[in-house]
Amino acid sequence: MNEQSPLPERRRRRWYWPFGQNNAAETAFYEPYGDATPPRFDEPVAPLKKPRGKWWWISRAMATGLLAVILLIAYLAITAPLSKSLQPIVPPQITLLTSDGQPFARNGAVVDKPVEVAELPDHVMEAFMAIEDRRFYSHWGIDPRGLARALWSNMTGNGITQGGSTITQQLAKTTFLTPERSLTRKAREMLIAFWLESWLTKDEILERYLSNVYFGDNVYGLRAASLHYYYRQPENLKLEQAIMLAGLVQAPSRLAPTRNPELAEKRANLVKSAMVSAGYLSQREVDELGPAKLDVRAKNTLPTGTYFADWAMPQARALTDLSYEKLNLTTTLDAWLQDIARRAVSRAPLGQAQVALVAMRPDGKIVAMIGGKDYAKSAFNRVTQAKRQPGSTFKLFVWLAALRAGMDPDDMVDDTPITKGGYLPKNSGEKYRGKISLKEAFGRSSNVAAVRLFGQLGDKAVIREARNLGIDSDLAEDDPSLALGTSTMDLLELTAAYAGVAGNRWPVQPYAFEKAEQSWTEWLFDWPGRYDSTTHENMEALLRSAVNNGTGRQAMLSIPNYGKTGTTQNNRDALFVGYAGEGEKQLVVGVWIGNDDNSPLKGISGGGLPARIWKDFMLQAVQAKKPVGRTKPVERPDPEGPIIPLDLPEVPEIPIDIGDTEVRIDGNSTVRVGTEIGGIAVDFRIDGDGVALERRREENPSGQNP
Repeated sequence: MNEQSPLPERRRRRWYWPFGQNNAAETAFYEPYGDATPPRFDEPVAPLKKPRGKWWWISRAMATGLLAVILLIAYLAITAPLSKSLQPIVPPQITLLTSDGQPFARNGAVVDKPVEVAELPDHVMEAFMAIEDRRFYSHWGIDPRGLARALWSNMTGNGITQGGSTITQQLAKTTFLTPERSLTRKAREMLIAFWLESWLTKDEILERYLSNVYFGDNVYGLRAASLHYYYRQPENLKLEQAIMLAGLVQAPSRLAPTRNPELAEKRANLVKSAMVSAGYLSQREVDELGPAKLDVRAKNTLPTGTYFADWAMPQARALTDLSYEKLNLTTTLDAWLQDIARRAVSRAPLGQAQVALVAMRPDGKIVAMIGGKDYAKSAFNRVTQAKRQPGSTFKLFVWLAALRAGMDPDDMVDDTPITKGGYLPKNSGEKYRGKISLKEAFGRSSNVAAVRLFGQLGDKAVIREARNLGIDSDLAEDDPSLALGTSTMDLLELTAAYAGVAGNRWPVQPYAFEKAEQSWTEWLFDWPGRYDSTTHENMEALLRSAVNNGTGRQAMLSIPNYGKTGTTQNNRDALFVGYAGEGEKQLVVGVWIGNDDNSPLKGISGGGLPARIWKDFMLQAVQAKKPVGRTKPVERPDPEGPIIPLDLPEVPEIPIDIGDTEVRIDGNSTVRVGTEIGGIAVDFRIDGDGVALERRREENPSGQNP
């Protein structure tokens, strides 16, 4: 019989709590039968398994529970941070002011600073707890009795005097969750309620609830509601006023006493009954209570938005922290220039077409913006939201690429029909001039010359110039039609590109709020682009030629002016973009006209009506020819005061007949006295410039061409 090797000495047990012990592998041998030799094993037999004891299961259950708690705490810390309950649940109210302090738009909810329970009268908290959560100070975030009572009230139909959710649950719902109705959301609400109860005191929970709850009329929080409905601080609320406010929480929009006083009073009676049932009031005290009389003094006469306000408000939110304070923010909008823009647009014979105008300084400071004919009818901003083809205004980038490639304005280019290739553009009216200079080709907006330059320079060179000047929209590569402005972009970025040329500093980022001065480190790492003096002077010569001798002649001013017309295929878009003025008065203005459905315009091109609107605006804005009778707005520090109608239609003339004499008062505060002298109809015009005698123009009442 072969001798077996001795068994290894048994190792000591090692405990790995809470995962039990680690035993050494044991090899099993069988007793030999008689003289038979036991089988020889090349590998040890698997160890014998011992049954697991209760401590093994207990230790693993404890470890699993501990891990679940750690994960739950991490989840709540991420999804329900306690600091979030100290912030307003909606963006606070922001009032936008023009650069001279005139309020023109107000947006956001009415909120105010949080309340403190220690400073509130007892009847204020009692009213809310009676109707919303009677056992608030005795439960742990969830009240089973309250849930059962609400369920029974719903089943019996005897009226609900208390909701099923506790105040803690309502705080969890309004602060951390969406208003969806689902079992998952309800479970999360209960979980967060436990979390809040574990880390906050009851008074802190009640304070945060009262400071965020909605009371209707766009008012959030007890302090804002108290001031809105009763014009008093919540620390001074009377009993009947507190009862009325407590009743609004169930359905604020429907129960607001400013809209439905009968429903609000009916709900207040339920609150009174709840306070009697909870022992806060006696029936005698309730019977002696009078009605809560409203004292609403704050009236918002400002619009919630204008074309400029809709664009500026997101920037305002990004600049401010979320807090309970009302904010008055001064914008870059110039009330006088905005009024000039409104009048220039309103005088234009647009028919059914839409219009957009934006004016900025060369650094991107927006001073006027008209996004359409009537904001009340269409809030769609055609300056910032409409992606349209720029037409020949895009040729700026083609000629810039040519100048930067070493070409000169006097270099010659073929202005002859293109007969070969897959793209065969034509000039407007199919007029061609043979060999002409780059300057003349730009001024007359030659399409064939632009496409030839594009092919010679390459698409990358043209696109590079557009990108340098801040064009972020998609630009088609390897497409010669790009030279004629077939890629879409909005008017704001197109005008900003021209501003980069005006100030010879690019790219230009349009802004609505004054920017802080650049530090030297920012200046060092954010070096702006600039053209060399020769390139810049040559480009300005081209732009001036387009106005004085080219397609933009109807925009010509008596001072140096620069610009470019643009008309897309079938006259779907008509544009004029340019700049004029010097120093602080320099303005870059873009004008667009088109139909929202992209249908062709009738008889309107970039060198026509858009150029005339541009000139009308510039004559007053840059050359200081103020509108007739325009008075300087009075400074009003109170944002609640009257506003300048920045986006309203112009006031029509009001005729007043006095015998044979006619007196007319127009929207410019100009008085016209019409009469006849020697059988000739004349007008005496009385305005801020004095008195003037004018011969009256004959009017065609039928509105038809004579």
